[in-house]
Amino acid sequence: MLGKYLDKFCAGLRILLGVMMGALAIPVAMQVVSRYTGLIPTYLWTEELATFLFVWIVMIGSIVAVWDGTHFDVRITRNAMRPLPRLFQDGIVHVAIMIFGAFFLFYGIEYTEFGGNQRSVMMRANLAITHISVPIAGGFWFLLSGYRLSEAIAKYLNRESSQT
Repeated sequence: MLGKYLDKFCAGLRILLGVMMGALAIPVAMQVVSRYTGLIPTYLWTEELATFLFVWIVMIGSIVAVWDGTHFDVRITRNAMRPLPRLFQDGIVHVAIMIFGAFFLFYGIEYTEFGGNQRSVMMRANLAITHISVPIAGGFWFLLSGYRLSEAIAKYLNRESSQT
């Protein structure tokens, strides 16, 4: 049941990513046109806006990647074919993501408070706008990876009970 809601949530994030990528094209196009053609004046706020959007795109994309299992992980052994070693391999990855997620959540709160005391140079926007993406992403990494770990354990236990 929870998995269905999380899947819908990540589908919404994918739509949001598409919208943000489209929005990112506008300030980047303005920068290119102004720098190389001189048709419009150079607006420095476009660079800040592009940076803000890019930070959020990366963090939201990482949340979706954790849910889809397309995040980066390193396998130091071959992919296991048997259920228990496979659970162990996947479990290590999920636990590592959960640890990093907890760090990002915990220390990201202080990082956001630090950003809340600063303003961007051109737009004068509070930098907490981008800094808050760190603890939000960390919290979702922890939640989604924990859910995937529980799924892997349940799959292993169901497989074991069906074989006996």
